[in-house]
Amino acid sequence: MLFLVRHSLLFMFLCAIFGFLLPSLSLTLFPFLSIVLFGLMTLTLLGMKQNELIKRLASFAVWRYTLLHSIAFMAFVGVLGRILSFDGDLLLAVVAVAGTGSLFATPAIVRALGFDSVQAMAMTIATTLCLPIAICIALLFYQTEELDLNWANYSLRLIIFIFGPMFFSFLVHRFVPEESLSRFLVKISPYTILLVFAFPFGLVGSFRQLYDQDPIMALQYFLIATGLCFLFFALAFVVYRKKGKTVALTAAITSGNRNVLLTYTIAGGLLRPAFLPMVGALQIPTSLLPVLTRWLNKVLTK
Repeated sequence: MLFLVRHSLLFMFLCAIFGFLLPSLSLTLFPFLSIVLFGLMTLTLLGMKQNELIKRLASFAVWRYTLLHSIAFMAFVGVLGRILSFDGDLLLAVVAVAGTGSLFATPAIVRALGFDSVQAMAMTIATTLCLPIAICIALLFYQTEELDLNWANYSLRLIIFIFGPMFFSFLVHRFVPEESLSRFLVKISPYTILLVFAFPFGLVGSFRQLYDQDPIMALQYFLIATGLCFLFFALAFVVYRKKGKTVALTAAITSGNRNVLLTYTIAGGLLRPAFLPMVGALQIPTSLLPVLTRWLNKVLTK
């Protein structure tokens, strides 16, 4: 188990490959990913110092990053998609990806890289809170059919998958003795990142289905997903480069990681058929980002 934790960044990538090679197992795991997501979000929030996290969330810098992560990148990708003549479904898919908040595994990944996980958590929460607005913008501007959003269902999913873990974490920190909670978190926090393995393995199956039906289209989706992933990474790195290597790499990995499962869980079929295969195609380049970031960190340090 410790071996998996020590080499977790590499195993994330291998899980994406295995999910592609074993599509039936990947698709079997897929319906349970929302439960894993809830658990990961809850455990990650429990492991954060609440006062420090709230202080970071109150800073202008975090919300300025959020505007870049969501709104600015949505506009940029929307224009780029029209220039490249993407069809309506594909354009909606890439814009929805651009509006998606950062992966809740990002703080665990950032911690594994030796960077500031609290800052990454603040950025992740801020972009997640912006997600409902971003989805509505994407649907209003890029939905090719009449928008029929079930607001009750939409609100319920927001409460369950975003505000639920936050509120639960607040209650635990409020009523559980700090010493007992710290002892529990010390034991489980190194293994939190193992939950991340489920996502590349369980999400890539939809991409494998597309590959079996139309390999050429699957290759196009893979190239677009890879381009999006590294575009977000590179743009955030360039924007924050003057603030130092650690800040720039933290912003880059936070921007490159996208919580597309949460977006799919909340918006579902409203994002049209192209979104789920795009989600699957994103898993391979996304799982490569932590490895790339570690290598880039070594290069810049030298």
